[in-house]
Amino acid sequence: MRQTTETTEAGGTIREETPLLISGSSPYGEERADLFIAEGRIRALGPEAAAEAERLTAEHGPDAVRRIDAEGLIALPGMVDLHTHLREPGREDAETVESGSRAAALGGFTAVHAMANSSPVADTAGVVEQVHRLGLESGWTEVHPVGAVTVGLAGEQLAELGAMADSSAQVRMFSDDGICVHNPVLMRRALEYVKSFGGFIAQHAQEPLLTDGAQMNEGCVSAVLGLPGWPAVAEEAIIARDVLLTQHVESRLHVCHVSTKGSVEIVRWAKERGIDVTAEVTPHHLILTEEMVRSFNPVYKVNPPLRTAEDVHALREGLADGTIDVIGTDHAPHPTQLKECEWHQAAMGMTGLETALSVVQHTMVDTGLMDWRRFAEVSSVRPAEIAGHPHQGRPLAVGDPAHLILVDPQARRTVRPEEHATKGRNSPFSGMELPGQVRTTILAGRAVVDEGALQRSLTGRKADHRA
Repeated sequence: MRQTTETTEAGGTIREETPLLISGSSPYGEERADLFIAEGRIRALGPEAAAEAERLTAEHGPDAVRRIDAEGLIALPGMVDLHTHLREPGREDAETVESGSRAAALGGFTAVHAMANSSPVADTAGVVEQVHRLGLESGWTEVHPVGAVTVGLAGEQLAELGAMADSSAQVRMFSDDGICVHNPVLMRRALEYVKSFGGFIAQHAQEPLLTDGAQMNEGCVSAVLGLPGWPAVAEEAIIARDVLLTQHVESRLHVCHVSTKGSVEIVRWAKERGIDVTAEVTPHHLILTEEMVRSFNPVYKVNPPLRTAEDVHALREGLADGTIDVIGTDHAPHPTQLKECEWHQAAMGMTGLETALSVVQHTMVDTGLMDWRRFAEVSSVRPAEIAGHPHQGRPLAVGDPAHLILVDPQARRTVRPEEHATKGRNSPFSGMELPGQVRTTILAGRAVVDEGALQRSLTGRKADHRA
């Protein structure tokens, strides 16, 4: 009964696969309903699902349908990450598209967006096409390259935005993430340029002169520790400037990793005035504070820095009320030698693909700030809408593409970075016990992850293959 015909629809891959019956799951944590998946789509929901599976079994034998017992599991649309660092090309010692894709699949992501700060920088059609091709070859999740805004991330000259948009990678999201596009004239030109093909700019909001040499959040803790501070206003000033520029040229702005209470208030102000701005928050900014830096453990060194408890509270509220649109992991793996060193010499960044769901469940769902349907909105539906992927973030409904996950909300696990698929071991949650686990990730109708383990990718790569 297995078939291998592949079609493409609305930019997504649909692969015919052995039909699949998922029995006993609760879509969005609500009423229980079986799902029947065939030819890459949800073909039946509810009592009709089991009936369809029985019909096929009667006609073609017991191997005609694969069955997953999902009793007690929550079915959700596959997660979509707008903010991932896959490091390839150039820093394959930190991560590859293959290893990052595996980590994404295990974390429940059916699509990720690879940031442009690779080496060479993804500022040409050639580089974004290379990343896109590597993602297709891996087949564990969809990989969409993000194009750089400026050549070499240097902030001096616009990159080949149009060529990247016209390439086979069909880039629509552009960012110099890691570095702020601080020149207001260049930022204005970028916002104007991407309008011609429906693109948008994702800004790393950091005023460089206010953060020269910064090592952590500016405040009482930085004063006690004697570390140069990264003031909140350095983020907020750039966001305020950019939402006004966006309003002026009637373009689209996405604010990366919002980290302060003031930033949330500025984004809320902009949305109330109808400015086309969206924003993301990382899982680690929803739980960790600057107090962690007192340990001088470089695993807590990140950009933007960990902020105060008041900021964490504001970020949670902003995500719950819709001011902040999405979760973005800012997954940033580094080689061990760049993190296991003195604080001043350590690189900034944390891994996050394989812990994102658990952290958001812990901080937002288990606290009652959002339910699982709202979780699907911020982790899947809205990111897919922002990125322009109509085949991702779809509702669990008959006829829609089968990109979905099964989550065990009752599971508890101790985070062990050495067991993660990502090459990065710089997880701030190492040793912590967190709730929730992705049991199954289904991409285009195929279970690329099942029972919490990698199975086989869309391109046939096996779980025992290592990049």
